[in-house]
Amino acid sequence: MKSSKRNIIRYTLVLLWSALAVSTTNAQQKPNIIYVLVDDLGYGDLGVLFQNQKAKNLPALVTPNLDAMAKAGAILTQQYANAPVCAPSRASLLTGVNQGNAHIRDNQFDKALENNHTMATVLKDAGYATVAIGKWGLQGTDEKQRPNWPAHPLKRGFDQYYGYMRHADGHEHYPVEGVYRGKKEVWNNYNEVSADLQKCYTTDLWTAKAKDFIIGFEKQHQAKQPFFMYLAYDAPHAVLELPTQAYPQGGGLKGGLQWLNEKGKMINSATGTVDSYVHPDYANASYDDDRDPNTPAKPWPDTYKRYATAVRRLDDAIGDIRTLLTDLKIADNTIIVFTSDNGPSIESYLPKQYVPNHPTFFESYGPFDGIKRDCWEGGLRMPSVIAWPKRIPAGKVVNTPSMLSDWLPTFADAAGVPVPARITGVSLVPALTQTGKQGESKVYVEYFESGSTPAFPQFEASHASRKRNQMQMLRVGDMVGVRYNIKSAADDFEIYNVVKDPKETNNLAKNGGLSELQQQFRNMALQAHMMDQQAKRPYDSIAIPGVAKPASTKKGLKWSFLPGTFHYVTVANQSKPATNGVAQTLSTATTPNKGMLNYQALLKIEKKGTYTFKLSTGSKAFVKLHQINLLDADFGYTSGQVIEKTVMLDAGYHPLNIYALKGANNSLKIEFKGEDGVWHNLSGENCVY
Repeated sequence: MKSSKRNIIRYTLVLLWSALAVSTTNAQQKPNIIYVLVDDLGYGDLGVLFQNQKAKNLPALVTPNLDAMAKAGAILTQQYANAPVCAPSRASLLTGVNQGNAHIRDNQFDKALENNHTMATVLKDAGYATVAIGKWGLQGTDEKQRPNWPAHPLKRGFDQYYGYMRHADGHEHYPVEGVYRGKKEVWNNYNEVSADLQKCYTTDLWTAKAKDFIIGFEKQHQAKQPFFMYLAYDAPHAVLELPTQAYPQGGGLKGGLQWLNEKGKMINSATGTVDSYVHPDYANASYDDDRDPNTPAKPWPDTYKRYATAVRRLDDAIGDIRTLLTDLKIADNTIIVFTSDNGPSIESYLPKQYVPNHPTFFESYGPFDGIKRDCWEGGLRMPSVIAWPKRIPAGKVVNTPSMLSDWLPTFADAAGVPVPARITGVSLVPALTQTGKQGESKVYVEYFESGSTPAFPQFEASHASRKRNQMQMLRVGDMVGVRYNIKSAADDFEIYNVVKDPKETNNLAKNGGLSELQQQFRNMALQAHMMDQQAKRPYDSIAIPGVAKPASTKKGLKWSFLPGTFHYVTVANQSKPATNGVAQTLSTATTPNKGMLNYQALLKIEKKGTYTFKLSTGSKAFVKLHQINLLDADFGYTSGQVIEKTVMLDAGYHPLNIYALKGANNSLKIEFKGEDGVWHNLSGENCVY
C-alpha cells in the first residue's frame, strides 16, 4: 500500500515537472532554421577550413562570408556525409537515417523519398512553416506522374517549394537559355514557371527567392511563428557556368539580390550576358605551376576561374542572407547551417577546349585523399559551418564525429520536440552549445560505384586507381575502418587514426594489427545494415552477430515509461521516466494510459539461421535490432496492420529496443519464428536483461 502511494506521488510529481518543462519550452521562442546544402563542394574549398592555410603562390579560393560565419559561430571539423554522392546523401539528411537503413542508396537518382518522417514533417509538427528551395532530385522516376510526383516536396512535409525537381536539371544553371545542357524546368509548387526566368543564374535565383520568402514571412507573421528553410543549391556542381554580372552591391533588405517578380526580369541580376562574369579576384589570377619561384607564373585555366567564381557566388549569397537576418532583427535566434552533400567532383561538362576539372588544382579535398564517390575521408568529410548567436559561442570548433543525418535530431532538439524512434542520428546541440552530454553519433557508410579513385599523384599510392565497387566506412573514436571492392563479410578493414593521419597513409591493420578492433568493425558492419533488394551487398546473406554474453542475466524485458502526449513514436527523454520495471510479456508493464513505453532486452537466439519478426499494435510502435530499424509501425501505420521483416541472425544475444505509443488501444504483439516455422511471442522465455 505504501509502495503504491509512493508511486502515485512520484507519478504526480513527474507530470507536474513535465507540464512545467513544456510550458517553459513554449514560452521560449523556437529558432528559425535555414539549412543550406551546396552541391559537390569539398571540405578543402572553404577558406577557414583549408584554403587560408595555403602558400600565397598556390591557387586558392576565397570565402570571406563563410569565414565570417564560422568566426561568429562554429565549424564542425569531423562531420561526414552519409554517402559520397548526391541522392543517398540527401535522402539520409532529410530522413535522419544512415545508409544501412535508408530507402535510397547507391546511385538511385530521382528515386522517390520514402513516405516517412523528414526534417520538414518533424518541424511542421513543432509549429514551423516549412519551405524547400532549389534542387530536390528525390521526387520519383515516373515522369507520367508529372507534376504530381509521388515524393514531391509538398508530399514530404514542405508547405512551399520552388526549384529544380529532377536531379539532372541541376547540371544546368540557366534554365531558360540551357547554355550547355539544354533548357530545364523550374517548379513553383505544382506549376512549371521557367518561361519567365530569362538570364536567371540558379545560384542567384534560389538566393533571391529565399530572401523573398523570409521577408514576406516575417512581415506577415512578425516573429510569431518560426520557419524552416531547406535551401539546396545546385552549384558548384557542373556545369561550371558563370553568372551574368557582379554580385549586386550590399545585401539584406535593400541590397544584394532582389526578387523583382517581373516577367523576363525575375531577379535584379537577370540582365547582361549569360555565362560571362568572372570574379575580379580570379580574372587575372596566376600561380606557380611547377612550384619553382625562378620560373614565370602561369595564368589560371578558365575552368578553374569558373569554379572559383561559382564558389565565391555561393559565399556572397550566404553573406547576403545573413545580412537580411540582421536587417530583420531575427539573426540572434536563427540557426543557419552551411554544408555540402559529398566531396569534390571531377566533372565540368564544359566543351573540349577547356581543361578538365581536377580538384587537385585547389586541393578541394583538403588534407585528405578521395573525391566524390570515394569512401576515403576526402569523399565524405563535409565543410560544415553553423551560426546560432543566441546559443552557440563565437569561434566554436566542434571536433566531435558526426553525420549529416544528425541534423534532423539536432533541429528537433533545438525546437523542443522529441525525435522519431526511427532516426539513427543524435542531436548535436550539446556539443554546439556546451550544455548537457553529447551523444555518440554512429558513423556508418555503405556505397557501391563501379569506378576507381582517380590516379592523382597527390594521393597516396595505395589509394590512387583503387577499384571502388562495394565500399563501407565506419568510425569508432579516432579510428576509421574502410573497405573497398568488398567480396565478402570476412574482408579486412583498413584501419586509420584519422586525427593523427587524416590522409590515411598508415594502415594500422596491416599484418594482423588491431585484431580486436578489426573484429569490432566486421561486427558493426553487419549490425548496422538492413538488406535492400535494390542495393544488394556481398554481406547481405551473412548472419548478424550477437553481442558479448553478459556476466549475469535475468529473464524478462526492462521497461521505462514517460507520460505525455506524443504525435509519433519517439525516443523520448528516458532520463526521468515516471515509472520503470521488468515485464515478462509485452502486456504486463503497469503504466498510465498516455505516454511512451520503451522495452529493452537481449533476445537469446539458440541457433544460427533465418528469423522472421512480425508486429501488430492498436496504437503505434517501432522496433530496433542492434542499429537496424527492424519493424516500423509508426508513420502512416494503420491500427492492427501486421508489419513483417526477415533477417539472418547468428546464435547469441541480440539487443532489442521496442518503443510503443500508449493511447486508447494499447495492444502490442511481437512474434518471431526461426527456420522451424514455429512462432514465439517475445517474452521473458526468450529475452533477458
